Amino acid sequence: MNHWLIKFAPFRFSWDDCLLNGKFEIYSVRNHQARNYLREMKKGDLVLFYQSQKDQCIKGVMKVIREAHPDPNTTDSNWVSVTFEPVTTFRFPVMLADIKADVELREIGLLRQPRLSVMDLRKDEFDRVVELAKGF
Repeated sequence: MNHWLIKFAPFRFSWDDCLLNGKFEIYSVRNHQARNYLREMKKGDLVLFYQSQKDQCIKGVMKVIREAHPDPNTTDSNWVSVTFEPVTTFRFPVMLADIKADVELREIGLLRQPRLSVMDLRKDEFDRVVELAKGF
């Protein structure tokens, strides 16, 4: 199993929208590295949902329920979409400031490549974020 982080702006789709709809599909990703990460995702992989811009925090965990498939917003077969369903909401969202202050997360992609919307995580990074959130 792999672990990932996805950043999304709440004005486009928030964590609450994900819970309300029971799923979340990411599409219109036009960065090659982020696209390649989407292609690597497998059914059952766990994904942290980072709400960017307004709250700047990790709200919860999703899992991949549909692997890479054609992006519905383009006819270009180079671009893909992935569908997720929410697993759990964190009791305490993990704020960006907390991530920056945590020595165990100093190499997390969120800090190394802050503009990337899809990134891989090591299992220890994923577990540390869950620990900071005080569990599920």
